[in-house]
Amino acid sequence: MNISYNWLKDYLDFDLTPEETATALTSLGLETGGVEEVETVKGGLEGLVIGEVLTCAGHPGSDHLHITAVNTGKGDPLQIVCGAPNVASGQKVVVAPVGTKLYSGEESFTIKKSKIRGIESFGMICAEDEIGIGTSHAGIIVLPADAEVGTPAREYYNIKSDYILEVDITPNRVDGASHYGVARDLNAYLRRNKHGSALALPSVDKFKIDEPDGAITVRVENTEACPRYAGVTIRGVKVSESPAWLKEKLTVIGQRPINNVVDITNYVLHGLGHPLHAFDAAHITGGEVIVKTLPEGTKFVTLDGVERTLGDKDLMICNDKEGMCIGGVFGGVKSGVTESATDLFLECAYFNPTWIRKTARRHGLNTDASFRFERGCDPNDTIHVLKYAALLIREIAGGKITGEIQDVYPAPVAKPIVKLSYEKVNSLTGKKIDRDTVKSILDSLEMVITEESDDALTIEIPAYRADVLRDVDVIEDILRVYGYNNIEIGESLKTNLSYETPTDKSYDLQDLISEQLTGSGFNEIMNNSLTKESYYAALQVYPASRCVYLLNPLSTDLNVMRQTLIHGGLESIAYNRNRQNPDIRFYEFGNCYYYDADRKAEGETLREYSEEYRLGLWLSGNSIDNSWAVANEKHSVYQLKAYVENIFARLGIPADRYEYIQFSDEIFSAALDIRSKNKGKSLGVLGVVNGKLLKVQNINNEVYFAELRWDALMKEIKKNSITCSEMSKFPAVKRDLALLLDKNTLFSQIEKTAYKAERKLLRDIKLFDVYEGKNLPGDKKSYAVNFVLQDDEKTLNDKQIDAVMQKIQKSLESELGAQLR
Repeated sequence: MNISYNWLKDYLDFDLTPEETATALTSLGLETGGVEEVETVKGGLEGLVIGEVLTCAGHPGSDHLHITAVNTGKGDPLQIVCGAPNVASGQKVVVAPVGTKLYSGEESFTIKKSKIRGIESFGMICAEDEIGIGTSHAGIIVLPADAEVGTPAREYYNIKSDYILEVDITPNRVDGASHYGVARDLNAYLRRNKHGSALALPSVDKFKIDEPDGAITVRVENTEACPRYAGVTIRGVKVSESPAWLKEKLTVIGQRPINNVVDITNYVLHGLGHPLHAFDAAHITGGEVIVKTLPEGTKFVTLDGVERTLGDKDLMICNDKEGMCIGGVFGGVKSGVTESATDLFLECAYFNPTWIRKTARRHGLNTDASFRFERGCDPNDTIHVLKYAALLIREIAGGKITGEIQDVYPAPVAKPIVKLSYEKVNSLTGKKIDRDTVKSILDSLEMVITEESDDALTIEIPAYRADVLRDVDVIEDILRVYGYNNIEIGESLKTNLSYETPTDKSYDLQDLISEQLTGSGFNEIMNNSLTKESYYAALQVYPASRCVYLLNPLSTDLNVMRQTLIHGGLESIAYNRNRQNPDIRFYEFGNCYYYDADRKAEGETLREYSEEYRLGLWLSGNSIDNSWAVANEKHSVYQLKAYVENIFARLGIPADRYEYIQFSDEIFSAALDIRSKNKGKSLGVLGVVNGKLLKVQNINNEVYFAELRWDALMKEIKKNSITCSEMSKFPAVKRDLALLLDKNTLFSQIEKTAYKAERKLLRDIKLFDVYEGKNLPGDKKSYAVNFVLQDDEKTLNDKQIDAVMQKIQKSLESELGAQLR
C-alpha cells in the first residue's frame, strides 16, 4: 500500500525523515519495502518557464500554424511555431525551451530545435496535458495577466516533492490500511522513543444539518450481513473537477481523480481507512435505501459494465425496485455519481467480513472497499467518517445537508475485553518490562485499562483492532512497540542433552517409508487438507456431522477439513488421467480432522476436535505397460496388499502381529481391515474403491486404495527392540498341502490356524496356487500351500516332519473344514 509522507503529516506532527519513518514502521510490524521520492507532476515541470507571446503571425505554409515571438525573461525572444487555435499576442503562457524534458505517461521526450514547414522553432508553447497538470488538449494554457515572465513553472504551480512509503499490510493489520492508521502506529513508536508528536483526527465539530426535512431513509432487512448502516442526504451539489490539492493527494498514491464527490470518498477511504459510497439520489426511487439480499439468479450490471448473476448470499443496497450496489464490494451502473447529479446519498456502513469475503471471491472482485470490509473495519467510527466526508462535500461541491443522519445499529459491537497478567508479559517477551512502560504502551495504542490489580490489568480493546482478542495478542502489540531489538540476549546459555523423541522417530520412519515407496515406483502427492462438504454429505463412514467446518471459507469447494485422504487422491488421479497419464502409483502422508460433539466440555475449547496422521496409497491403471519383455499387466488389489505388507515389515511389524478382516462400505466395494492382534485396534484398511466415488471424479478404471493409521502404527512399534540372533546352521524343510476349502475361507485364516498348531518349528507359509471351477463343487476352492519347517538346534528327520504336518493338517480340518485333495 502506498503511503504519502506529506499526507501522514496531516494527522501527525513529527520530525523523522522519510527513511527514518520507514525504519520505524518496519520495527512496528508495518514492513516498508521502499521509499521513493515523487512529485505532484511527473518531472516536476523542470525547465519549463512562464513566457509572454509578443507577436503572433500566420504561417505562410499552413492555414492553422502560427509563428510567434515569446519572451521568456532571459535573452532574446524565442521564435516558436505553434499550432494551437487559441494562441494570440499578449498572452502569458507556459514555454518549454530547447532541452526541456517532457513526460507522457512513463515515456519522455526532449524538446529540440526543429523546422516546421521551413520555419525554425526553438521550443514549444504547452497545453495542460503536455506538462501533466490537466487533461485538456483543446489549446495552450493561457495564464492570468499578472503572471510574471521568467518565473519557473515549478515555482508558479507550487510543485512539491513528496515521498511514497511502500508499506506491506499483513492480513491481520487492516487497522493500518490508511494514512491515519499508519500515523496512529507511528505515534505509539514516537511516544515510546521520546520523540515529540501529536496525533490529530480530523475534526467534525462544524457538522450541522442545513435543512431539517428531506432525508432519504434507510431500512436494513439483513442485520447479520450489515450490523450497521448509516447515511446522510446532501442536496444541491455541483459535481465537477476536484481542486488541485485533492487531485494531488490521490495522484501521488497512484489513484486516478474522477470528480470532486468520488475523489472525496476515495480521499477519506485512504485517509481514515473506512470505505464510503456516494449514490446519485435520482436513482433512489421511493426515497428509501433498502439493505437486503435478492433472489438467487438475479442479474445485476456492475460499474464495469459486466452483467453478474447474484447469489442469495450477496448483500445488496437497493431502492424500492432494484439493486443499486453490491454492498461493500462494487457499485452498479446506476450507483455512480456523474456531473449530472445534483442530490446525493452518502453511505458509510459496517458489513460482516465473512459475507463480503464470500461475495468478493464468488464474483472475482477485489476492490479497495472489499479489501478493508472483508478484514474488518471499525464499526464505531462510522458516524465520524460520514460527517467528515459530508463536510468536505459541502465545502468543495456545495449543497446542503438535508435531514438527520440515518443510522441503523440495532446491536452495537462490543469492544473486546482482555485480562493481561504482568507475569505472562514477562514470560512471553523474555524480559521484565517496567509496569509503567507497559501501561504507557497500552495507552499509546488506545487500549483502555478498565481495572488494575497488583499482578494484572483488564483492558478494553478498540473495535478497529479486529486482530486483538487474547492476552497474547496484546503482548505482541506491547513487544512490537517496545522494540524487538530491546530484548537482550543473555550472557549465559542454558541447554540440556538431546534425545530422540517419539516425534523424531516418526519423522525418521516416514522418510524411510517414503524412500521405500519411491523406490517401488510411487510418486508422492500433497493435497489440500481443505475439501468439499459434499464429499461427506451421503457417507455413513465419514458423516458430515463429524466434519470440521471453516468459519470463513473461501468457497464451498474448500469449506471443511478432510476426514480421509481418499478424495484428494482421486482428484489427483482424475487430473492425471485427463492429461494422458493413466498408470498411477501415488502415496501421501497427511493429517485428517474430526469433530465429535459428544466430547464437548465447558472450558475445554478444543476437546471435541481431533486429528490423526495417515498414509494413503493409490494404484490405478497398468503396473506394466508397453514392455518388450512381458505383456501388459494391470494393477491389482493383491499388489496393493503386498506394498502394505512391505511397509509393515519395514516398520518392524511381522505378519503374525496383525490379521485381516473382510468388509465393504461406501468407500470400498471389497476391503480388508488390518487389525493388531495385540490390541485389537485397526492399523489401516485396503481394498477396491467403490464405483460411486469413482463416478464423482469421472474415473472409469479400477482404483485400489489403502489408508494406514500412522499414529496407530507408531504405537504398535513403540516397544519394539532390535535383537540379533545367530543364523540357523540346520537346513529348512518344505512341505506342500493341497487343501479343499469353502469359498469364503481366507488365506489369513489358514495362516492363523497353522501357526496356532505349531509355534516352534513352523517358520513360513506361502500360498502358491488357487483354483476354482471344473471338478470342484460350486461352493469350494483349492489352495496349494507351502509350509517351511526348521529347528535351530538340530536337523529335522522325517518322523518329526510328518508329526508336525499331521498336527497342522488336523487343525485345518477341525477348525476350517479343510480336506486334502
